[in-house]
Amino acid sequence: MRKKHRLPFPILFEDEDLIVVDKPAGLLTTHTKLVGRLARESQLTAENILNDYVRKGQAKSRKRVWLVHRLDRETSGVMMFAKSEEVAEKFRADWANLTEKTYRARVAGLLEEESGAFESHLLEDADGYRVRSVAAPDARRAPRGAKTPKLARTEWRRLSTADGTTLVEVKLKTGRKNQIRVHFSEAGHPVIGDEKYGGERASRLYLHALSLRFRHPRTGEWLEFTAPPSKGLS
Repeated sequence: MRKKHRLPFPILFEDEDLIVVDKPAGLLTTHTKLVGRLARESQLTAENILNDYVRKGQAKSRKRVWLVHRLDRETSGVMMFAKSEEVAEKFRADWANLTEKTYRARVAGLLEEESGAFESHLLEDADGYRVRSVAAPDARRAPRGAKTPKLARTEWRRLSTADGTTLVEVKLKTGRKNQIRVHFSEAGHPVIGDEKYGGERASRLYLHALSLRFRHPRTGEWLEFTAPPSKGLS
């Protein structure tokens, strides 16, 4: 009898094309910029854990998972991986039309409006560490090879307030790096625990990928999976 493979996080869905998991806060999605394949594959990441899972512990197996999207290290919640490059590319090529993502966040201050939206062009710094809003790009003046600002839209609605903070539900119309964190920080309401973007220190980053809805690449059926939020985000 084959020994059951244990994972440090729950699998919400799995078939021949996809794996959907509930990633815990503190776990990297994929490797950082390490030198050498062995160094990258030895790093503790959701991607490497799932690679070992689909290989059933057989190091020489060619089976692997493909990254479709990312969650920041300190962000918890629903994540999807593809089991083939073809499926991964299909999602990457039309992510906005094939998926819908909903987040929960607790932000500093009291949001007066019941709902709203942030929209800006986001640009990564040269080292890729921070992201900020910039003016809309002018392709005619952009230096060759320079990073291009990308349009980002974040829609939110207020759920509740407590102790000078606001719990919000957030829907992303785009999926840019640090998008939610940057938009709320620039609006004067940084995510609690997000010291990188001006938030107050806390036991964790109060940002959670609550649900992911997507059209299955093989059947065309819409599927939705939810990861229950932790204390402070419910």
